[in-house]
Amino acid sequence: MEHFLEKYKIKLKVSSGKSENTMQSYFRDLNQYHSFLDTKLKIKSIKNVTLGNIRTYVRFLNDRGMSANSIKRAISSIRNYHNYLIEEKKMKDNPAYHIKTPKVNRKLPTVLTVHEIDIIFNSIPNNDKMAIRDQNIFELLYSCGLRVTELCDLKKDDIRADSGIIHIKGKGQKVRYVPIGPIPLKNLIDYIDNVRPDLAKSNPKVKEVFLSRNSKKLTRMMIWILLKKWTEHANIKKDISPHTLRHSFATHLLEGGADLRSVQEMLGHADITTTEIYTHLDKEHLKQVHREFHPRF
Repeated sequence: MEHFLEKYKIKLKVSSGKSENTMQSYFRDLNQYHSFLDTKLKIKSIKNVTLGNIRTYVRFLNDRGMSANSIKRAISSIRNYHNYLIEEKKMKDNPAYHIKTPKVNRKLPTVLTVHEIDIIFNSIPNNDKMAIRDQNIFELLYSCGLRVTELCDLKKDDIRADSGIIHIKGKGQKVRYVPIGPIPLKNLIDYIDNVRPDLAKSNPKVKEVFLSRNSKKLTRMMIWILLKKWTEHANIKKDISPHTLRHSFATHLLEGGADLRSVQEMLGHADITTTEIYTHLDKEHLKQVHREFHPRF
């Protein structure tokens, strides 16, 4: 069975347009699925897989305590894999077609208040080069709503200073243009002109904007560690990640009166229903205001 899976992986890499992280999740799902069919169900040919086999596998995932969201992704991966096998004439029907995916309750993301954002930013010193770099990282994540991988991949040529726009290559290599305000733009240009040259000394050809001490592109984990360091320094108790700054960007825009379509465009969401979660956050904000200030609550 494995050679079918390897061919499918090659096809996904070439044609799917998915991010590397998404691809790795799909591959883990399918590797585990194949292993279960082989070791637990003793199925040696993918052609013999039935609807009952896949239901057994889904129960196995559920018994292991896998989240509804992860099970939903695994079922989608399996269904798409069997569709590929039908296209390749290795199977006649898709045994995963009638598998029901679990309902996923959307968890409202953590956001920072504008005051908390200010506390973090104001706690970072402006007389240290690494701190100045970190300040600009957090400013871009919040001011432009970037995904952390988009920030890691950001290159100097992506910054269109004259027009106040940043060129972003997002999920599936989709390009979008995100506005950057005059204050974060000025700070970013100052960083590029006065701090980045020292960071790039041992690797002058490096194109990424944000670099480590050894002139290498920063990773997602490094940025997470930096944010944790500075939020603890600012005595912010919330459990936050770099994505929290993106959530805060969207929430604060909607609270300020921005329309949903514009926020969708800036975030790079393919489907507006993904953006709509922030309208729920906005409603929670209104309810909180009502609880705090209405005399009859």
